[in-house]
Amino acid sequence: MESRAAPTLCVVVPCYNEAEVLSLTAMRLQQALRRMVAAGSVSGESHVLFVDDGSRDATWTIIQELHRYSPQLRGLKLSRNRGHQNALLAGLLEAEGDLTISVDADLQDDLDVMAEMAQKYAAGADIVLGVRNDRAVDTPFKRITAQAYYRILRMMKVEAVYNHADYRLMSRRAIEALRGFEETNLFLRGLVMQLGFRTEIVHYARGERAAGESKYPLSKMIALALEGVTAFSVMPLRYITVLGLAISLCSFALGAWALAGALVFHNTVPGWASTVIPIYLICGVQMICLGVMGEYIGKIYIETKRRPRYIVETALPAGALRANAAGGSEERPRFSARGGLERSA
Repeated sequence: MESRAAPTLCVVVPCYNEAEVLSLTAMRLQQALRRMVAAGSVSGESHVLFVDDGSRDATWTIIQELHRYSPQLRGLKLSRNRGHQNALLAGLLEAEGDLTISVDADLQDDLDVMAEMAQKYAAGADIVLGVRNDRAVDTPFKRITAQAYYRILRMMKVEAVYNHADYRLMSRRAIEALRGFEETNLFLRGLVMQLGFRTEIVHYARGERAAGESKYPLSKMIALALEGVTAFSVMPLRYITVLGLAISLCSFALGAWALAGALVFHNTVPGWASTVIPIYLICGVQMICLGVMGEYIGKIYIETKRRPRYIVETALPAGALRANAAGGSEERPRFSARGGLERSA
């Protein structure tokens, strides 16, 4: 019986101002890939694709140097900063190979888990999610807000896996299915769950950042949180209906109390009820409702423009990604299980 050929893996690494850690990341990823090649879980043509999301530091220069050192370290430079989700999507859609694994450049994710993901893929899974065991390395504030956020997602009926970010394996079939989702407002961890293919989970311990500082400040985390809710749920629109009804009932109760005070107790200040009650009723309900509706209308406005989600400025090797997508072929260097580079004859 003929044995099945090992799949080609592309590790997609979105980067934004990661010059301090990028060389170390490349070395660790090469080591992980060589171990996987030696174990026979992936082919020697497996490679790494760094996606430069419009970095302002020396990130792209370092990617170019890494590519000159090893052709298995490839690069994709976006024309401008498009945000982490768009950079990750660019890497996934432009990647070659039979499967991809997306991982952040900061080395907080355990790279040894990639081998376990490949095993799940070999067993038939199209999607394998990396899920954190705990949040021991997070600050108390981030831990509490993250837990609250996942509870809100569940309350809003958004399908998401607790403690899963963007460390995941996707098969070529899953990537091509993801290509059909054309929305501009991206929340990939929600989109991936919509694909419906067989999904497995592997758990891992998340470590400290290897170097540099987080590129996800509080403002970006809040923006991503809002994206996750508004891109997949209309529950906020339903909740404002309930809120409006509740405030209206309260205002009716306040009106009844004011009427009783005037007719029974004779101790009300003339004119205050007719002024205060409508203000509470109209402003309280309308401002909240308009804010929530405005968030959704803004997303409709962005979607209807149909602007590109990313633009590739440069690819390393030049033209290789597009040539492969068009059906072209070329001789490629391969990872050796012994740790060096081999070149195809």
